[in-house]
Amino acid sequence: MSQDETKPWVLVSNVKNDTTSLDLQMIAPQITALVDEWHSMGRIMWSGAFDDEQSSMAVFEATENEAKEFFKKYENICSGVLNYHLYQWDAMPILSVLSK
Repeated sequence: MSQDETKPWVLVSNVKNDTTSLDLQMIAPQITALVDEWHSMGRIMWSGAFDDEQSSMAVFEATENEAKEFFKKYENICSGVLNYHLYQWDAMPILSVLSK
């Protein structure tokens, strides 16, 4: 796979033990702006919280460089508040199919 090939990625986050609701309120608008920026480029991202209200997941397609750039921006917003991990996901590229 080349670095400019689009692949599915998953970003999994969960709230750190010492995070307050004020901490979450402070980062929420920045995360929303980051996702809006992604959508404004005509890209699809599925995201949402799990039932435990402590963790969430976002699924998107991007090149490796785009995914790393998005993750760096996310990390700048969420460090100290959330634990987060980015994984390249070997799943069917469903977002590409749905975007057409």
